Amino acid sequence: MKFFFDILSISLSYLILVVGVLISVAFMVLFERKILGYIQIRKGPNKVGYSGILQSFGDAIKLFIKEQFLPLSSNFLVYYFSPVFSLFIVLLLWSLTPFNSLMMNFMFGGLFFFCCTSFGVYTLMGSGWSSNSNYALLGAMRGVAQTISYEVSMALIFLSLIFLAGHYSLSSLVMSQSVMWFMFMLFPIFLCWVTSCLAETNRTPFDFAEGESELVSGFNIEYGSGGFALLFLAEYGSIIFMSYLIVLLFLGGGMNFILFNILGCFFCYWFIWVRGTLPRFRYDKLMYLAWKSYLPVSLYFLFFFYFLSLVVV
Repeated sequence: MKFFFDILSISLSYLILVVGVLISVAFMVLFERKILGYIQIRKGPNKVGYSGILQSFGDAIKLFIKEQFLPLSSNFLVYYFSPVFSLFIVLLLWSLTPFNSLMMNFMFGGLFFFCCTSFGVYTLMGSGWSSNSNYALLGAMRGVAQTISYEVSMALIFLSLIFLAGHYSLSSLVMSQSVMWFMFMLFPIFLCWVTSCLAETNRTPFDFAEGESELVSGFNIEYGSGGFALLFLAEYGSIIFMSYLIVLLFLGGGMNFILFNILGCFFCYWFIWVRGTLPRFRYDKLMYLAWKSYLPVSLYFLFFFYFLSLVVV
């Protein structure tokens, strides 16, 4: 009986978390449109509800009640299920957050994180290829190449943190920052990680998968109604997760719940701020940055902390 009660409690905790994430995505979209509006010296959404607070919910309802259409020459199953799997992977990532609740606490949470983000590459490629559109395929190829390039550096940076903490669990990484945040100890790695998070989530200045000026919205060009809404939810859910992951890995997140949320919201704002400030990178410069700048730096710190851990032990 206790086993079934535990399963029910875990399922209920996760369901509450998923609902919270989806609602936060709606407000994140509104927050982005407001911030970009003020950056460009104009008003954002301000008509639907009080000061535009219901605008995102109105957009979501409009998208989901629109008729679902299917390109004739597309690969139906892959085209239809890629957005669903994309959102599913992002929601699965949230089970890693070490909240003091009945959520699961993975012993190998770091490895699980990279498994999920690697699966995200397949959903991106599937949605671009199955549309049977040249623009969508080009956007998907760009996005896949970019994501893989930055995941290599991210994995090496994460291994450096693991050598410091001595464990793969995110909760152990939080506990090891009880004296000093990793951001102060590892500031170059922190800068590499936050920039790689921009590339991982396909955000400006690394938004090559959705280059509107040359790819007509990129890999999601053939999606409308519900499919587009799911891709949108997955992208912004990933941005919010990455913001909170930065706090967990480098700013001692989880020690204080209020501070954890304040810092997480700040990095959400930082993602928007970067979008409103920086122009898109040139593609060869993106690859140069990934393979000739971040990879050597992350390898150097990896070897340094590996030998340091041997000496300390």
